[in-house]
Amino acid sequence: MTRARRTRGPRILAGPVTRLAHAIVLADGWRRAGIALLAGAASALAMAPLNAWPILFVTIPVAVWLIDGSASGRWSGAWSAAVAGWCFGFGYFVAGVYWVGYAFLVDAKTFGWLLPVAVAGLPAYLALYTGLGFAAARLVWVRGPHRLLALAIALSCGEWLRGHLLTGFPWNAFGYALTQPLAMAQSVSLVGIWGLTFLALLIFATPATLADDSADTRHPYRPLALALVALAGLFAYGAARLSMHPTTYVKDLKLRIMQPNLQQDARFNYAAKNEVMARYLTLSDRATGPQSNGVRDANILIWPESAFPFFLTREPDALAQIVNLIRPGTRLITGAVRPGNAPGAKGPRAYNSVYVIDPDGSIGGIYDKLHLVPFGEFLPFQSFMERLGFQQLTKEVGGFLTGSRRRAMDVPGAPKMLPLICYEAVFPDEAVPAGERPGWLINLTNDGWFGISSGPYQHFHQARVLAIAEGLPMVRAANTGISGVIDPVGRVTASLPLGVEGVIDANLPQALGPTVFSKYGNLPFLLFLIITTLSLGRRRFRA
Repeated sequence: MTRARRTRGPRILAGPVTRLAHAIVLADGWRRAGIALLAGAASALAMAPLNAWPILFVTIPVAVWLIDGSASGRWSGAWSAAVAGWCFGFGYFVAGVYWVGYAFLVDAKTFGWLLPVAVAGLPAYLALYTGLGFAAARLVWVRGPHRLLALAIALSCGEWLRGHLLTGFPWNAFGYALTQPLAMAQSVSLVGIWGLTFLALLIFATPATLADDSADTRHPYRPLALALVALAGLFAYGAARLSMHPTTYVKDLKLRIMQPNLQQDARFNYAAKNEVMARYLTLSDRATGPQSNGVRDANILIWPESAFPFFLTREPDALAQIVNLIRPGTRLITGAVRPGNAPGAKGPRAYNSVYVIDPDGSIGGIYDKLHLVPFGEFLPFQSFMERLGFQQLTKEVGGFLTGSRRRAMDVPGAPKMLPLICYEAVFPDEAVPAGERPGWLINLTNDGWFGISSGPYQHFHQARVLAIAEGLPMVRAANTGISGVIDPVGRVTASLPLGVEGVIDANLPQALGPTVFSKYGNLPFLLFLIITTLSLGRRRFRA
């Protein structure tokens, strides 16, 4: 149901859907903004941990009707759509990433006053991309079902930009709605998360045609029927892929993942050094059954991100304790802050790193984090902001140094490993560089910043989707959880829940061959855009 002018309403078909659409199209001012805000907030229910994705069959049509109701005129209509899109996005991101505010309460005396900025400021920025998507859609808007293509093209491009500009933040891209249940998630191995985002927007927008004028849509139920067929196709493909790839394991390789569940104040307090080491050593050697020999049963012991409140390589007593723990034949993979130097720096600088520690205590491999978290690990315009008295959450003067490149690492007795620190696991375009295909992915993280909230569940789910997209197993060690082992089609073979301490003893799943996504990246997404843009252009030319 479209309308060319605000002053002339469309012919309305009878029925509750049509009456709802009519009310949304004709809404104005604060009422229109409120509808967009509520629809966006409800859309967040489609993401983890609820995964209530059918809600998008209600909320995405609202987006269509909001654009239908935008003002007449090319640029005034785009501006009106942009405002509605910003309100929709603001509601979506406030409801979906509210948990970012928890990080500012870890040291409330220092950062608590920034809580409103975090809870509202980040969503306000992210919503700009949603507003841009709505505006771009309005510029190429047409009557009838083809306008759904306009929304899918424009908003999926806006989502892609959100995932890349200004270091990027692709968290909760709309495509994640099509990754639960597990069978439906398998299509990410073909088209990637941006291709799924395009499909999700197109599929979930189809109920909007049920309220269309008969002059615009002769068969208003056809788009919805095709969407349901597409969903069934995604599920059938996924079920077949799962049946073809049962979980198999790397022979003679056993992992032990330690989840310490330490409070944040202990993790960054040098005075807690002994407490931290005692917790790690005790947990790592904990027996998990009557036949368990603790860490001696494992070939690889894994600790989470930034595990120590000190520079490990400058604490020989801590290294000695690790050597006594792991014994010959076992290696430790751990997160650690690594000292580094920067030209012109006034004081010591550091990397957020991963160490592979050999049985004799030597460092067998190092990876330095490449994709740092803005405001957490560095500040934009770092020197200027520090002169104003600001500091990032980790309080690292000058911010963390950036690693040189992402690369696979050799771990004796195991396939090549590719480390991902913290939210590096949610950037599908850069997680596994060309020519660096490993045998497994390891994600060391500290989601303790975000408490018992939806954030750690979303992080775990997005790491799981990356494993499916690449056809690689994922091993995840998180300070407060969720830690686990995920096979290359997304089955969770072992895990520890959020907010508990413990260890996981598990085997490493074997990798699959390269997926379509790992070979061709976003080419399927680009083809979607080209084909549908040509179809939309043909429709506009005919009109």
